[in-house]
Order: sequence, then structure tokens, then C-alpha cells
Amino acid sequence: MPDKTLRATLMKSPIGARPEIRATVQSLGFRRMHQTRELPDNPAVRGMLRAVNFLVAVEGEPYERPKRAQYKIWRARSKKKHQRGH
Repeated sequence: MPDKTLRATLMKSPIGARPEIRATVQSLGFRRMHQTRELPDNPAVRGMLRAVNFLVAVEGEPYERPKRAQYKIWRARSKKKHQRGH
């Protein structure tokens, strides 16, 4: 019986994402945008794909691009502008 594989494509860049998300994308073997990889169909890989499902499209499953980047590292806005003068 041949092993099953999953075809996954990196649709969105992990730049600016939390370090654990970037590490998951890297451990799946993605190096560039729109790269397609054949991955083994096992629970470990399925869990990793579920963790980054907003970045990766899996063949046979619908991919919906996120409306707002909730996975990014948000930083506080600078208050320098408001401290000047007044």
C-alpha cells in the first residue's frame, strides 16, 4: 500500500509572524512563496498544517486568505510625536 501524501502550497509570507509560526513553516520545508511541497499524510504534519492554515493552502481543502493579520507581532505606536511641543 503506497503512502499517502498531501500537497501544500505556501500562499502568504510568514515575515513578521510570531517565531513559533515561522518555525513551523520552516520545519514543513517551505523556503519561498508559492512553493508546493508533497508532505507525508500523518497526524504530526496535519497538526502543523492546521497551526499555519492561514498561510498554507492544502490541495482539496478551501483556502481563505485572512482579512486581518492576527498572527503578526503587534508593536506599540511611537509617542514621540505627541510629546513634542504641547
